[in-house]
Amino acid sequence: MFAIVGAAGKVGTSTAMVLRQAGHPVRAIVRDVAKAGPLQAIGCEILQADLQYPDALTQAITGATAVQIIVPPIPTAQDIVDDMHTSINSLVEALSRAQPQLVVAISDYGAHVEQDIGMPSVFRNFEARLREVPIPRVILRSAEHMEGWAPLIPVAMATGTLPSLHHPLTARFPTISAHDLGIISADLLRRPNLTDGEQLVQAEGPRRYSANDVAMALGALIGKPIAAVELPRPAWQETLEKIASPSTASLLVDLYDAHNRGQVDAEPNAGEMRYGTTALIDALRPLIPAA
Repeated sequence: MFAIVGAAGKVGTSTAMVLRQAGHPVRAIVRDVAKAGPLQAIGCEILQADLQYPDALTQAITGATAVQIIVPPIPTAQDIVDDMHTSINSLVEALSRAQPQLVVAISDYGAHVEQDIGMPSVFRNFEARLREVPIPRVILRSAEHMEGWAPLIPVAMATGTLPSLHHPLTARFPTISAHDLGIISADLLRRPNLTDGEQLVQAEGPRRYSANDVAMALGALIGKPIAAVELPRPAWQETLEKIASPSTASLLVDLYDAHNRGQVDAEPNAGEMRYGTTALIDALRPLIPAA
């Protein structure tokens, strides 16, 4: 039995689909059962548990051989760091009680950086807390998700420009489709040779892309030219607060400052590298609104 925490998300759904296609029983753990239809359709057992309630989480993962865990940020949280730390503490408590044979934890590129660089630093704490639990684990650090450009697609369609916090526009950065990350995680969940300790796996897509590459791909999909433009650094906080809480916006400002310094990357000479196969244009294609 494989348990997927946060199974209704893009990564979780992908992991569940791969495991079910291979004939494995999957327990899909979701916060909102209204979003569990696709998981139920492929034969998953559906259990409801909020990430911040360790009792419910413990019940949900008890009996599972291997568990995939993820800590998705909620952009509207008034104090996103405190919110994510509450979820991390809850997960650690639930794992300590349930004692599965293996945990695959989705982490973040840049989690190895010692200084505070925003979101990756939250995942650095996530990894540290997991090391307190005597369970074999795989830390799966992920590059930025290609699907993260989705909120800017309507802007690009309406204006012909794609605002970018990646500076300069020609700088190539690591990125991966959520679908590929789920495929990689499903393989790691079935890893037979991990009996104790920790393994680090770092995952990104088949090649690196720049903001200009994203604009070009969107233009090809939309059928009109799209130009990437650097969003001025002084405008970042105010612009991000239009779609997220001030605390989330601040965390993202720190993240993209670190991106532009080259710090949000794979840890050099560490662990195992995995590469997805999905090209950027194919990851963006399903995100384009139907005409």
